[in-house]
This record gives sequence, C-alpha cells and structure tokens, in this order.
Amino acid sequence: MKKLNIAIIFGGRSGEHEVSLVSASSVINALDNKKYTIIPIGITKDGLWFSGKNVLGNFKKGQFKKLSKVILGVDPKKPGILIGNKYVKVDVVFPVLHGPYGEDGTIQGMLEMAGLPYVGCGVLASSLAMDKFVSKMVFASYGLPQANFVQVTRKHIDRDIKKVVKLVTEKIGYPCFVKPSNMGSSVGISKVKKQSQLAYALRLAADFDSSIIIEEGINAREIECAVLGNDDLIASVAGEIIPSREFYDYYAKYVDNSSKLLLPSPISEEKMLEVKDLATKAFRAISGSGMGRVDFLMDKKTGKLYLNEINTIPGFTSISMYPKLMAASGIPYTELLDRLIKLAIERYKEKLKNKVSFDSGSSWYK
Repeated sequence: MKKLNIAIIFGGRSGEHEVSLVSASSVINALDNKKYTIIPIGITKDGLWFSGKNVLGNFKKGQFKKLSKVILGVDPKKPGILIGNKYVKVDVVFPVLHGPYGEDGTIQGMLEMAGLPYVGCGVLASSLAMDKFVSKMVFASYGLPQANFVQVTRKHIDRDIKKVVKLVTEKIGYPCFVKPSNMGSSVGISKVKKQSQLAYALRLAADFDSSIIIEEGINAREIECAVLGNDDLIASVAGEIIPSREFYDYYAKYVDNSSKLLLPSPISEEKMLEVKDLATKAFRAISGSGMGRVDFLMDKKTGKLYLNEINTIPGFTSISMYPKLMAASGIPYTELLDRLIKLAIERYKEKLKNKVSFDSGSSWYK
C-alpha cells in the first residue's frame, strides 16, 4: 500500500499548549513509519505555524528561527500545505491540539474549508463539547443525568461579584466547582468549600474564559469511558481515577505522577454497562465522530452516575486515559491510531457524497 502523508498538528493558542507537545510526541513515536510519512506541524502560542527539522524539539525549547513557516492550502481539489516554498500533499491531518483554537471546532472548520480529512470530531461536536455550559444544555435536552449547575459571565463578575456569590450560594451551595466553560486539563478549575473562597475562584476562572460554570460538588468517584467510531461506536471498559490530590486537577494529571488508574474500574457489571450506554448516548447527542473520552462522576454513597463532560481530543500522552482505556478494551495504541486515521478518511468520503449545488429545475423540486 502507498504510504499516507499524515500531518500532526500540535501546540496551539491554548493554556494546554505544553500538554499538546507531550501528546504529539507520543503519537509521532507510535505511528508506523512503514505506513505513514509524518509531517509534524507546530502552532506557537501566538498562532504562527512552523515545520522543519526537529520541530517538536524546537517547540519544547521555544526556538523557532531555524524552522519554516507553514501555510495551509486553500484549494480543496489539491489539499496540502506549503512549508517554506515547498508544496506538500497531505492525506490526513491528525490534530493533537487541546483546548481553545484546536479542540473547539475552529481548526476543524479551517480543515473542512481546505478539503482535508482530519482525525476526530467535526466542527459541531468539537464546539459543543468544548463549551461546558452549552454541552450541558444539550445533555439536559436528552435527559442525561448531570449535577446541578449555573452559568455566569465575566461581565457579571466584574459588575457585581457579590450578586454572583449570592446566586451561587442560593442555587448551588458548597462545596462546588468553579470552571471556565471553554478550557480543558482542569486549567482554571477550583474546588470551593466555603463562601469566602468563591470570589477568588470566580476571578481565576474568568482569567481563562468569559463564560464560567459553577457545579454542585459531589462526593464522587471519577469514572471515564473512551468512545471510538463514526456511526458504529465502540465504548471501552470504564476506568477510574484515584487522584493524588483532592480532585483531578492539572497538577495531579501532568506534574505529580502519584495519581492512580484502576483499569477496569471495580464497579458492578450492571454499572459498567450503564457507563458504556451513557457514554455512547452522550457522544451521539453532540454528533460525535472519531473519538471522545466521556467523563462521569459516581456518587460514593448512592452509586448514581452523573455525566460530567466529553473531551473530543483527549490526551494522548503515555499516561493518558483514552489510549489506556482502549488498550484495556483490546485495541493497543498503534492500532488505535490506525483506526482513527481510517475513520477520518471514512467520514471524509461520506461527506463527499453530499451534493453542494442545487438545480432549481430538478424534478423533485417541482
């Protein structure tokens, strides 16, 4: 078979820039170079695109002078990229971008316009899942179980933070979690145990997004399930995170290696099936495709499951949950990457079947 040119895009204008570099390194090292020609492309925190020799290493050092600038092609009939002065054909793009400007539908829309197949969810699912508030509203319309929540904006906080504190105290109570609506990897999230801590947590979240969500704090176990597929979905076994800190924050995920992962989670068979069922329902609710990691909270006392969120470009580091969940379900890392690339091509070919022009004289219209 002819080798495919796979463009791995990493970095990005996000608080999760550094996490993306680690994920990209794992993906690049695991891809079979007998099947694929890898084209690594980095996006700086300022939004500049670069490629070239040891681009990933240079990005980790913050050195870009020796790299070539990248321009995305805009001709859908000749999909590819311009690296310096050289045109390079691209068969599939693998975005390994976490957070805003990568996981939120923005780059997906650009790749759609360029006529490039890409791994992961489409524009709609990516944007829905990225916004915790909007996705929760969608999940609510499907009757999926969730913790109580309210949403406020940065302007609400700036205008009258006392009013916001009162609203949260009356509607949600304590403990609660304060989160930026559009951010991942637990960046900007705080657990608030009492009212005096709330103002600081609100301002911290508002540093990362203009929309802030406050959720009821549940004494819960953290359960996660990986979903793979386009129309026909595979749900992995459920895994469970035992965080090294009070909750699974950024430090516990990426700095402190003391958090534990239970694979599979020691839950009943009935509860395992419920997790898988809710995960696929949630993924379909946002019109997901390719991949997604669905996160749940399970009340330690009652065992009730609450849908927390979906990550459409989950971490792909050596310690990340998504590849580990799939591996525990019989799909090892390298095979998982192969499947994701095939799913990207499959979705792209399916979309090509859609008509893009309309004949007003056609018989069905009359």
